[in-house]
Amino acid sequence: MATRTDAPTRREQILREAARLFAERGFHGVGVDEIGAAVGISGPGLYRHFAGKDAMLAELLVGISGQLLTGGRRRVAEAQAGPGGGAEGLLDSLIEGHIDFALDDRPLITLHDRELDRLRDSDRKLVRQLQRQYVELWVEVVREVYPDLGEPSARSAVHSVFGLLNSTPHLGRPGALPGRAGTAELLHRMARGAFGAAAVAPGA
Repeated sequence: MATRTDAPTRREQILREAARLFAERGFHGVGVDEIGAAVGISGPGLYRHFAGKDAMLAELLVGISGQLLTGGRRRVAEAQAGPGGGAEGLLDSLIEGHIDFALDDRPLITLHDRELDRLRDSDRKLVRQLQRQYVELWVEVVREVYPDLGEPSARSAVHSVFGLLNSTPHLGRPGALPGRAGTAELLHRMARGAFGAAAVAPGA
């Protein structure tokens, strides 16, 4: 979603507006006609693209989990193929990628927190599976950067950093933040600080 630079397709436009409306007013507070109006087509016209609101919700939540995992794997592959900055540079790259998501796709964070339980069991299990793989990708990189950090602690640190980065829907209106670049830089420093703190032995 946030990584695309070409014009969005009609299907992507529908999903983006559905995510925004669902996040603002709740899944049951939005009708198909309203989603259609937001993209300039009739409500029934949406059924040429999706079977209904449930299908939109599933594609949004499964889709973003898959995109995060795919993006993380791409960053790992790029780091392995080029000189880069080693594990440190890869961790910074992973953090940057997740910050892009957290700043550019805030409605999806809200949607995940509120509506994940509305998915069919099979879709919800797929979301969880994709998320576990994404976490484990991070855990491996974090332990390369901080080799003294045990696996359970590294996994807890990764989940904690995700909680930090995914707090963006609660940071206030965009105008109240220090600009996108400033917010991204702040989140990055806080994420690295959190990992560094996790790696410090108690009493050190």
